[in-house]
Amino acid sequence: MTAGRIINTDADVAEGAAWLAAHDPWLAAALDITGPLPLRRRPDGFAQLLSAIVSQQVSVASARAMWATLEGAGVTTPDAVRARTADELRALGLSRQKARYAHALAEAGIDYDALRQAPDAQVIKTLTAVTGIGVWTAEIYAMFSLGRADVFAPGDLALQEAARVIYALPERPKDRALRVMAQDWSPWRSVAARLLFAYYRHIKQRDGIT
Repeated sequence: MTAGRIINTDADVAEGAAWLAAHDPWLAAALDITGPLPLRRRPDGFAQLLSAIVSQQVSVASARAMWATLEGAGVTTPDAVRARTADELRALGLSRQKARYAHALAEAGIDYDALRQAPDAQVIKTLTAVTGIGVWTAEIYAMFSLGRADVFAPGDLALQEAARVIYALPERPKDRALRVMAQDWSPWRSVAARLLFAYYRHIKQRDGIT
């Protein structure tokens, strides 16, 4: 087995959005509000996953500051991370736990080129085997760094809240329930995620939250 459909261009996203709108009137109405969806492709590889670890449980501003410090010190490759002790990584702004996670990622020996061709399930399995990388991080990486068309991240609170509003649900669907809902959006679940993220931004703007 190999990777399925890959999202590389805005046209790919538009194709997925049109399919979703044709199959789901709720999503069609949401798309009318959000307008065209963004591509949201990111780089892949070690640095992207290290950045995800750095960003865990801190504000966007704090994550950017820590990442800028790591970049400035040249500590964004496996070799560079392995060459630093936990205390040295902490001196660069990482917590003791994140320093441990960074070392685990550096020692994991992930073949990032091979990961680009691996089936979705194998991508998630490979990444979540690394201490410090959970299912959400792995799914986000598969969607936006690898461009997988049919991956979703039901544990994301923004996606849960957007689904609640779009479908007029009495409460926010939890991870398992939203994962079941997302089955109806296959083979374009990652485009559905883009739509829900965009709709969540609309909710915040509507409610005056920035």
